[in-house]
Amino acid sequence: MIGQSHPSDQSIGTGRPAVSSRKRAVAKAGREAESSETISLRELLAALDTSVVELIEAPAGDSVAISSVALVDSSDLSVEVESPSPDLYLHVGVRKAEAVRWFEEVALRAPDHRPRAVMSKSAASSTALQSAARSAGVALVAVHPKARWDHVFPLIQRMLDRCRQQYDRLGDPELLAVDTDLFGLAQAIAQNAGGMVSIEDAQARVLAYSASDEAADELRTLSILGRIGPRDYLKAMQEWGVYDRLRESDEVVDVPAHDELGTKRRLVVSIRQTVEHGSAAPRLLGSIWVQQGYAPFTDSAADVLRGASAIAARIISRSLNAPSTEGVLIQRLFGARGGGVDAPSVASALNLPDSGSAAVVGFAVTAGEPEPPSEIVTSVGSMISLHASALRRDSVSTIIGNRAYVLFPRYKSANIIATWTRQLVEQLEQKRLILLRAAIAMPVSGLGQVAGARTEVDRVLDGTAATYPEGRVTTLAESRTAVLLGEILDLVGGNSELRDPRLDALVEYDDKHASNLRESAEAYLAEHGDVRNAAAVLQVHPNTLRYRIRRVEEIVGINLQDASDRLLIEIQLALLRRPAGQNRPTLR
Repeated sequence: MIGQSHPSDQSIGTGRPAVSSRKRAVAKAGREAESSETISLRELLAALDTSVVELIEAPAGDSVAISSVALVDSSDLSVEVESPSPDLYLHVGVRKAEAVRWFEEVALRAPDHRPRAVMSKSAASSTALQSAARSAGVALVAVHPKARWDHVFPLIQRMLDRCRQQYDRLGDPELLAVDTDLFGLAQAIAQNAGGMVSIEDAQARVLAYSASDEAADELRTLSILGRIGPRDYLKAMQEWGVYDRLRESDEVVDVPAHDELGTKRRLVVSIRQTVEHGSAAPRLLGSIWVQQGYAPFTDSAADVLRGASAIAARIISRSLNAPSTEGVLIQRLFGARGGGVDAPSVASALNLPDSGSAAVVGFAVTAGEPEPPSEIVTSVGSMISLHASALRRDSVSTIIGNRAYVLFPRYKSANIIATWTRQLVEQLEQKRLILLRAAIAMPVSGLGQVAGARTEVDRVLDGTAATYPEGRVTTLAESRTAVLLGEILDLVGGNSELRDPRLDALVEYDDKHASNLRESAEAYLAEHGDVRNAAAVLQVHPNTLRYRIRRVEEIVGINLQDASDRLLIEIQLALLRRPAGQNRPTLR
């Protein structure tokens, strides 16, 4: 997968890269065009701006409703789809021939299993692609070749979220009147200050913008496409001290036109989060830019921008700091945040089937350190959510701790879930150099058992960590020995009374005499007491090994010919082999 958005909390339920109408909480009208929760293709394209997208084919017209989106690559198109497709597909890195074949397959599906529209950078240049989309009855939208998918995709998500949020507020006129989002704010600024507005985050990524007209300069077009502006202009901005003033002040900065570079006059103001009690400098959240069009700015433009900066700070802070209601509900469904959900209520809120067998898949990052960095976990969770939504529109994804989880409700084929999981683990290793382990729990008998299924996959991920790379994708049934042994070791390692202090003498002897009696004992036990095989493994003479085993028995005070002693010392040695921090016994 190419693009990913930046979740504001640990749940992929908010701001996650691939969503469906179900996942955003209130879709009860299905795919009907008249639903208030959807946006028409025409409205979506108008919001994205003509500099980004162009409608090429619209067999069913441009009023078709869009309520869900998935960003897919070639590998996703080859996976069998069990459920109705997302309304909008973004084809990332999909070759023209692959896309044509896919459209031909889509044409054979039932209407409710076809997407409503597809966005592609090849749409404008391929007549074969246009013909295939037309035959499939799917709208085809050309995306500017220079547009960044990881920029376009979050913009579409925010537009869909905006529709759902507005729908949620329809019952509260007062809230509808005072609350807004960044797209609505950008439009309000444009109407009251004049010009064309773009709102950026602290990393200069465009979050929202107002409509453009023919007066838009190249810099605005590039920013909307997610590209960096001309180097000479950025240098001029540095020389004028614009960026320094934005970091240090909340005043409106007037940036003059630059005729040689072809840029128009702009007004810009920082978006800053005030710190309570003035204990630290305000946090820079982003900036608001207004490019002058054919008409001059209004007299109140500076005041409008100052007020808009305060509103934008509240909106961005809210999205950064507060997990969504849906995100919390999804995590509770998986047993986090106190758990304890009412399955019928969750099914209704998330538009999930409340009956039928489900599958839960858990993913753990295999990294050099015990706890992978949070940014890696978030990135992996976003990519997993993308792939899961491509397979099943009604999938639910979240991140809890340092693991990602996916719920596939009412799955039809256990083989498809297992194949998808294996392919995803392999793809992320090959394309992203990310090493994952995965555990699958299925069948799960209803939403009320999802939390228990997550506990099961956690048991498997914990128990198979030491066996990596074996069992990279597995189940409890397939890995029961490793899981149960791991849990036994956890129990023994967590209780000092169950640790055998006699083994400390063996470790201390090795340390003091630079010997390897412990290694010899482990090889001997691994070869089931066969001295010759164990000696071959250690590359020593059998008599040498016999001597070492006698010394082990003398130092520890056990008889390795006794089955009980052998079992005990194998458990204790297994504890010593565990990485630091995993209940390794403390030597006295």
